[in-house]
Amino acid sequence: GSGSGSREAVERLVREHPVVVFMKGSPAQPLCGFSNAVVQILRLHGVEDYRAHDVLQDPDLRQGIKNYSNWPTIPQVYLNGEFVGGCDILLQMHQNGDLVEELKKLGIRSALLDAEKDQEKK
Repeated sequence: GSGSGSREAVERLVREHPVVVFMKGSPAQPLCGFSNAVVQILRLHGVEDYRAHDVLQDPDLRQGIKNYSNWPTIPQVYLNGEFVGGCDILLQMHQNGDLVEELKKLGIRSALLDAEKDQEKK
């Protein structure tokens, strides 16, 4: 189909920006704790420039993105068109340093690198 939930439509969305998040609500007003956690993690890294799609506005997209990633839950995070995972995976990547590396590959410098520098100076 050519609706917003079709594979082609979803693929366009995940490729339209280096960082794409499918969530409940918006970054300014997340409507679930897991979506909020994803927004907060990105904010910690200083990633303000990303695409967020509110699946609550679009049931077709909500189902379409689950089919596309073969992942049953929202939120979903995509880096460079690749499905990364949901809140728990992003949190794990945040904690083990992988997220800093993945962002670096996209040409995005994590704010946490600068934060660490500040701590070394003190």
